[in-house]
Amino acid sequence: MGHSPMTDGAPDSRWDGSFTPDPRSVARLTRFTPGTSLTIVKRAPSGVETARYPAVVVESSAPEPWIEVEAVWTRDRVEVGGLEFEPGDTLREFFSAEHPFNAFAVFAPGGEHRGWYGNVTYPAFFDTVDGEDVLVWHDLYLDVVLLPDGATHLLDDDELAGSGLFAANHGFAVAIVEARWGLIATIPTLMRRSDVV
Repeated sequence: MGHSPMTDGAPDSRWDGSFTPDPRSVARLTRFTPGTSLTIVKRAPSGVETARYPAVVVESSAPEPWIEVEAVWTRDRVEVGGLEFEPGDTLREFFSAEHPFNAFAVFAPGGEHRGWYGNVTYPAFFDTVDGEDVLVWHDLYLDVVLLPDGATHLLDDDELAGSGLFAANHGFAVAIVEARWGLIATIPTLMRRSDVV
């Protein structure tokens, strides 16, 4: 599907030698309090919208400037890198307007922690259209799965390699790879250990 008119005009973060957050999004992040309803929009690397779903801001132990939201997996069962997503699973999703990645903690309906799924992205950006708060995350190819047994799976290197980005903008491609290592290091800081066992 193409861009939704709702998000076409949303302020965008960018990469211009480093990942540069959208200042308005950084400022607005502090306005989201527990109980705030959001619409989450995912864009593919091309900018095309690929997903849209509701979420609610929740109390969080994550350090600033992270925001934590809760969403429910409503799609069919998927297994990626050993991590299962089942209908009815709860996703605790962590977004930042200042970091080039996000992370989702996946929980089964009974509360069992299935693992973490992380995405390298542009820093998240925010907009309000017709009274609706919209959080947009723009994917940048590389993903990672962290499982409760300690296994780490690096995903989608073939997509980045096949994108032509290393030839077109080598510095940007290298920054995406480096961001994934930052993502792996950050995930353990986002949620108390007692919340994921």
